[in-house]
Amino acid sequence: MSGISQAEAFARIRLLRSPNIGPVSYAQLLARFGDAATALAALPDIGSQRGRPYRAAPENAIAREIEAVRSAGARYLFHDQPGYPSLLARIDGAPPILTFRGDPAMAERPCIAIVGARNASAASVKLARDFSAALADGGFTVVSGLARGIDGAAHRGALPATVGVIASGIDIAYPSQHAELQEAIATQGLLLAEQPPGTEPRGSHFPSRNRIIAGLALGTLVVEAAPKSGSLITARLAGEAGREVMAVPGSPIDARSRGCNQLIRDGAVLIQSPDDVIELLQGFDGTTRAAVAEGAPAFAFDPPGMESARPADVGSLLSTAPVAVDELIRQSGEPPAAVHLALLELEIAGRLHRHAAGRVSLAG
Repeated sequence: MSGISQAEAFARIRLLRSPNIGPVSYAQLLARFGDAATALAALPDIGSQRGRPYRAAPENAIAREIEAVRSAGARYLFHDQPGYPSLLARIDGAPPILTFRGDPAMAERPCIAIVGARNASAASVKLARDFSAALADGGFTVVSGLARGIDGAAHRGALPATVGVIASGIDIAYPSQHAELQEAIATQGLLLAEQPPGTEPRGSHFPSRNRIIAGLALGTLVVEAAPKSGSLITARLAGEAGREVMAVPGSPIDARSRGCNQLIRDGAVLIQSPDDVIELLQGFDGTTRAAVAEGAPAFAFDPPGMESARPADVGSLLSTAPVAVDELIRQSGEPPAAVHLALLELEIAGRLHRHAAGRVSLAG
């Protein structure tokens, strides 16, 4: 663990696995207290500020997790370590700790995310496989989520130049029919997981996985998707991160193409060949052609003034409807650090949800 002592690495894992600690609160705690051990010592006091007792994750549970990571042949990657994907680090709420198998350098090559329908048509599966092979030959790494259909075809076409991002622990193969493919990615490319080992995938894990897929890549290409699908969530997240959003058009009478056609109507770049993708992404400087791409502010691991702030009273401004943190700062008239600290206390007490694009709401 380059640059991080074993004690600090253990404390960081324990901090992130503690109740109600997410990527944003984790980063703010590190910024406020300087190291994870000091942040852990402060957690009971911070959590009790909102009237509830608080206990951090048990040390023995973290020791078991670390052993499970080792047994799976995996390693940890922390947000401030060399090898952490630089593009991923720029997104809002980037995962502070990942587990991985394979070669992290795979994610430092120019990456393109390819996603689409699980129940994809045979023609679109072949197209995804052919596109991925051509893009890998062109020097790109193909990122996807190991789902059935388009994801699996994209990985197979690009091997070994592919990154698989899974919604489970690093030791869980999902779906089970992709166990062999997942192992091939782990040994030839790069396999990434945010969830602790032993974690079975749940519905809430997939949007989190999708943000990593979008965050790793210069752009996201949707090959085939229904109007309400996880692939469109990935495309939206790519747009929020200021990355290119691309789609392959399809027949208007096929429900599996309506999501792509809608994306194009909303401003995604229409793609007909791998050369279109290569032309769009070679030398990408952050200026997008897609109208659906909106640059988001870089995630700040060190909110200015956090170490000396007193929490603001922002609870009365919050409801179960998500609102931007910037809007809370404007309406409260409080210093940004005070608002961030108040939100941190609410989150640790289990009373706050964080959403994409820097928005927050009260827990339902």
